[in-house]
Amino acid sequence: MGIISKDIGIDLGTSNIRVHVRGKGIVLSEPSVVAINKITGEVLAVGNQAKEMLGRTPDNIVALKPLKDGVIADFGATKMLMQTLIQKVTQKNIFSKPRLVISIPSEITDVEERAVEGVAYKAGAKEVYLMEEVMAAAIGSGIKIEKPEGAMVIDLGGGTSEMAVLSLGGIVVSKSIKVAGDKLDKNIVDYIKQNFNIIIGEGEAEELKKQIGSASASMTEEKVQVKGRNLTTGLPETVTVSSKDINLAINDSLNEILRCIKQALEETPPEIAADIMERGIVMTGALSHLKNIDRFISDEVGMPVFISENPERSVIKGVGLALDNIEVLKKSTKIRKDNRRF
Repeated sequence: MGIISKDIGIDLGTSNIRVHVRGKGIVLSEPSVVAINKITGEVLAVGNQAKEMLGRTPDNIVALKPLKDGVIADFGATKMLMQTLIQKVTQKNIFSKPRLVISIPSEITDVEERAVEGVAYKAGAKEVYLMEEVMAAAIGSGIKIEKPEGAMVIDLGGGTSEMAVLSLGGIVVSKSIKVAGDKLDKNIVDYIKQNFNIIIGEGEAEELKKQIGSASASMTEEKVQVKGRNLTTGLPETVTVSSKDINLAINDSLNEILRCIKQALEETPPEIAADIMERGIVMTGALSHLKNIDRFISDEVGMPVFISENPERSVIKGVGLALDNIEVLKKSTKIRKDNRRF
């Protein structure tokens, strides 16, 4: 075991947590879920194993998502999640603590920022850097943020949708809304409950979104069967759901995201807006995989929209590139250091 601390980048997402180790690349990508024994406080599982337990645990075990809308909802569970994942990717060494770079939503409060830092230090960090998600997403998408040219990035994640206009290595305009992939899943659950009188889990709703979901009405209607519990009889029941149903379920949330994008563009200086019109908008985040979402946004704002390669990994790729370039790191992160915590 070496005595030099590792540099670790973390995309602390509402739905998934991804870890980048300097010199090794992305080494871990798992759901942001932790399973805990309520009696002993012991962590039983994290990531994929814990997600499989959601809705299936006995009374003495709780499987939960400790992050909500891009911020920490359960401090203790988030600490245990991060500790376990850091231990997975580093060798245990009392002489060496990792330096962490963590992506955060651009419009979280100072209290929420300090909560992220506090969890990171409690999880064993030596030093903590906070990097705005949209900046990381831009770097990870290949945008040359230091150039005197305007660029726009939309990051559609699990808990939040963020959009930012960038120029000369800084954020000119940024907007954030707590409407993203998880909200769309809840929309589908609610729609099926109201229109089919059955209740399904958010996992099933997410699968429906992936299989037949679309941001705009399709010429050909697709249908799939989904199992749930009848609200009247309490018995299991199977119903057929169409792509039109899913579109109706998520339409209001998509329009909320669209309004936020338009607000950001309305506040953009004319010179930068001209650059964006010429180069287009870059879209990142897992929700970018929703069918026709690029066309839906492009038609409404009158600008070309391009989906980044592996959009769900753009943020962690940007964090990793920042780790490899300290000058970019210093310009693009919020740095707080406290020697008392070393």
